[in-house]
Amino acid sequence: MVAETAPLSRQPSSEDRLDASAINQLKWRCRRGLLENDLFIERFFSRHEQDLTHGQAAGLMTLMDLPDNDLLDLLLRRRDPEGELASEDVLQVLALMRTPA
Repeated sequence: MVAETAPLSRQPSSEDRLDASAINQLKWRCRRGLLENDLFIERFFSRHEQDLTHGQAAGLMTLMDLPDNDLLDLLLRRRDPEGELASEDVLQVLALMRTPA
């Protein structure tokens, strides 16, 4: 007797785009205490929301784990990411967030 196995669900790759539900959850997670950070984040979503990938979401979440003042220092180019923070996903998102209007 051969046992049937359920098909494995495919894990999203870092290049796969986020669906609307994931974008909404990401937006909620990105709410910050400093207005300056919120302005950068709001502009980022208005420009890139439709094309966000899972990798970019991971980079954004890494940035959102930072204290507000550290995030603002990165966004204003007062300092650059170092160590584990300097991952490809974080650098890509940071470049998109730093792009002027």
